[in-house]
Amino acid sequence: MRHISSGHVADSSVIADDATITNVNDQKIDSSNSNIEKLEKESANKIESEETQYGSQSVSTTPVELEPHEDPKNMSPFRKWVAVVVISSASLCATCASSMAASAETGESRDFHVSKIVTILGISLYVEGLGCGPLLLGPLSEFFGRTPIYLTSYLFFFAFSFPVAFAPNIAVFLVFRFLTGFSSAAFLSVAGGSVSDLFTNDKVANPMAFYTISPFAGPVIGPLISGFINQNVSWRWTYYVLIIWIFVELVALYLFVPETYAPVLLKKKSRRLRRLNGLPEPEEVGKKAILHAIALSCYKPFELLLFDRMALLLDLWSALILGILYLAFQAFPIIFGEHHGFSSGLQGCSFLGIGIGLVLGTATQPFWNRLYKEYTIEHDGHPPPEMRLLMGMPGGILVSLGLFIIAFTTFPGVHWIGPIIGSIPFGTGIILVYTAVFTYLVTAYRPIAASAMAANSALRSAFAAAFPLFAPAMYHRLGTVGATALLGGLTTIMAPLPFIFYKYGPRIRQKSKYAMS
Repeated sequence: MRHISSGHVADSSVIADDATITNVNDQKIDSSNSNIEKLEKESANKIESEETQYGSQSVSTTPVELEPHEDPKNMSPFRKWVAVVVISSASLCATCASSMAASAETGESRDFHVSKIVTILGISLYVEGLGCGPLLLGPLSEFFGRTPIYLTSYLFFFAFSFPVAFAPNIAVFLVFRFLTGFSSAAFLSVAGGSVSDLFTNDKVANPMAFYTISPFAGPVIGPLISGFINQNVSWRWTYYVLIIWIFVELVALYLFVPETYAPVLLKKKSRRLRRLNGLPEPEEVGKKAILHAIALSCYKPFELLLFDRMALLLDLWSALILGILYLAFQAFPIIFGEHHGFSSGLQGCSFLGIGIGLVLGTATQPFWNRLYKEYTIEHDGHPPPEMRLLMGMPGGILVSLGLFIIAFTTFPGVHWIGPIIGSIPFGTGIILVYTAVFTYLVTAYRPIAASAMAANSALRSAFAAAFPLFAPAMYHRLGTVGATALLGGLTTIMAPLPFIFYKYGPRIRQKSKYAMS
C-alpha cells in the first residue's frame, strides 16, 4: 500500500495539514511530477515534503510514513469485519429511522390534530436532512477524520431524537425530524470510505457489498419494526426504541471503529514526532480553507447537474427509483391495509418482498465482480467505465417488471401474495441499478467523484422526500393499478439508459468537461 501527498482541496479530495495521501491504485497522478514518479517506485507508505496551498494559506508538510502495524489495512480480519459490521448497522439504523415514521403517522395525526399529509412530512424532512447532511459532513471528514465525524454526528442524532419522541406539537416534531436526518447523514457520505480504508482493492468487494445493502435495507426494515410497535403501544414508542438503538450504536462506534483515514493518522503521527523532537507545530488549516471546501462541496454538485446531461440522466434515474421506494411506504398500506385488511404489523411485513429482492441482488455481486475482472484483463488493466453499467441493464428491466407485476395484482380479488412476489424483482433491480450508477459515476467522473456522488445524493433525497407527499392522492384517484402502472411506465422510459451510455458513453465523455475522456 503506497501513500503520497496530494494537496488539492477541490471536490472533497483528500486533505491534511501535515500529510495528504491518495491510493495510487485508485487515482492517476500527473506523470510530469518527477518526485511523485520516484515515490511510486519506492516502498510503502511514503510521504513527500511539499507546500500545500489552502486558499491564501501555506502549510508545510513533514516527511512521515505509516509503519505496517499502523496501517488500517493491516489490522486483523476479525477486527476489520467487526468495524464493518458496526458501521453497516449504524447506517442501517440511520436509514431505518426514515421509514419507521410511516407506521406512526396515524397516531401522530390523532395526537397532534393534523391531517395525514402533514405527518408524512416526518418522512420527507428526515430524508431531506439525509440529502443535505453530506454536503457539510463530507468535507469536514476530510479535515478531522472519519471517527470524530461518526461520533459527533451520532451524538447529535441521539440528542435530537429526544425532542422527536417527546414532541409537544407537530412543529417541534417536524423540525427535529429534519435535524435527526441531517445529523445521521454521515453514514451515507463517509462510511463507504471507511470500508475502503480497511481493505486492499482485491479484498474490498465483499465488505463493500455488505455495507452497501444496509442503506437500502434500512427503509425496508423500518415499517416492519414500527408496524408491530404501533399496533400494540403508543406511536411514541417507535422513537423510544429508536433512541435505545442509537445509543447502542453510539457505544459500539466508540469501542470498535478506529480512525481509518490515512491523512489523519499521518497528521497525528507527525504531530507526535514533532513534540518528541521539540519541533514547532505547523500552521493549522484555517477556517477559510474549511469554509472553502464546504462551499465547493455545495456548489460543484449542482454545477454538474446543470451542465452534464449524462450525469443528470443517471441521477434522475436513480432518484426516480428511490422516490418510488419511499412512495411505497404510503402505497403499501393502501394496497395491503385497505384492500386486503392487513393490520399495522402485517403491513410492515409486506415489505419483505423488497428485502428479499435486495438480498438476491447483493448475492449476484460475485458474478459481476468476476465479469469485471475478465474485462479488466481484456483491456490490459484499464477497462472503460462503461463496463460498470452492465449490471444496470438487467436492473432497469427488473425494476419495471416488478412494478408492472405489482400493478396488475393489486385488485382486491387477487391474492395478496401477488404484489409481494412482484416486489422481489423490484428490490433486486434497485440494488443492481444503484451499484451500476454509483460505480459508473465514481469511475467516469473520477476527478470530481465526491461531487458526482453528492449531486446524486441531493437529487435522490429530493425525490424521496417529495414522492410520499402525493402518493395517497395519486393512489386514491388513479387506483392501485393505474398509479403503480404509471410508475412502471416512468421506469420503463429510463431503463434504456445503461444500454445507451454503454454504447455512446465514451463519445459523450470526450465532449464533457467533467468526465474522464
